[in-house]
Amino acid sequence: MSFGTGTMMGRKAFSEDISPQGMFIKTINVSNPNTVLRIELIHNEQVISLDARVMWARRVPQNLFHLAKKAGMGVRILHFHSGKEQYLALCASLVG
Repeated sequence: MSFGTGTMMGRKAFSEDISPQGMFIKTINVSNPNTVLRIELIHNEQVISLDARVMWARRVPQNLFHLAKKAGMGVRILHFHSGKEQYLALCASLVG
């Protein structure tokens, strides 16, 4: 996945713990709480684009990043630009 603010979409990360309301973004490039991010995921060769607000963030030194369980930030989805149906289907497929 990639994310950023405004037109700066250059940050790469991994998504974890996704739900219809939000997700955890595992990254060392943490944004401050209340920052609105543009997020793009690719699932089954389709782009899912959305805006989400950072609800909490946990900064971890780069040398400890792979050892920490929750290094990154939790975001709440605000708005989908594209791929809402694909995202919700992905969430549903992970539940059962």
